[in-house]
Amino acid sequence: MRDAAFTLVKQYYQTFNAGDMPAFLDLLTDDVIHDINQGGREVGKEAFAAFMLRMNQCYEEQLIDIEVMVSADGQRAAAEFVVLGRYLDNDEGLPPARGQQYRLPAGAFFELRDSRVARISNYYNLNDWLEQVGGAV
Repeated sequence: MRDAAFTLVKQYYQTFNAGDMPAFLDLLTDDVIHDINQGGREVGKEAFAAFMLRMNQCYEEQLIDIEVMVSADGQRAAAEFVVLGRYLDNDEGLPPARGQQYRLPAGAFFELRDSRVARISNYYNLNDWLEQVGGAV
């Protein structure tokens, strides 16, 4: 179970980096829970797909230095990584986009069920990102 969980989380990030949204979304349960960094909670694959549509419009990101850790029972996992990105289009409530580049340490927690991601909770330092893109802190 642990190896399968490790492979699932690695595949989650590989499909994200490849920009393969159909394959990426296929790794989620239909009732996936998405805890947005310093934001709310969304439930369902449709909500997650809408979130990713907005993210892909506003940001160009690649994740590097990905380290995955999995619980002994394979039901939970965590990942630490670095986000290399460019801010492409204005995102609501955030500073204007001008193609600013950023490098941001981040992490995520996963709940895994039926060989799919059932919950993803992402964390990064928003103030660090705002500083990098020239926004007010």
